[in-house]
Amino acid sequence: MIVRNLEEARKTDRLVKAENGNWDSTRLLLDEDGGKCSFHITRIFEGTETHIHYKHHYEVVYCMEGEGEVETLADGKVWPIKPGDVYNLNEHDDHLLRATKTMHLACVFTPGLTGKEVHREDGSYAPAEA
Repeated sequence: MIVRNLEEARKTDRLVKAENGNWDSTRLLLDEDGGKCSFHITRIFEGTETHIHYKHHYEVVYCMEGEGEVETLADGKVWPIKPGDVYNLNEHDDHLLRATKTMHLACVFTPGLTGKEVHREDGSYAPAEA
């Protein structure tokens, strides 16, 4: 059994910050924890736009607080996101995430992240190691 506290985890290296300042993410559960997924609380800061394209991971996102939108680049569709909404990047969707009010998001990745990933120039993370 693993029990972790968000505020305590934010004081450790489990808090990962974007180099461009657009977001931070607290990696509460990682691949090494053995759950075959990872669980993060991510904050997307007001007024930012982030290009993301998880080519090697799937992500499900639940909005707890804030407002914004997701735009899928393949078709230009835009989905408003508000508290209570969930979105599933089930097709490795190349997308833009925009926050009009700082968004607090609960995110599940599979395969699980190690916690050391950084977004590459194309918005993706490197493939998970087997």
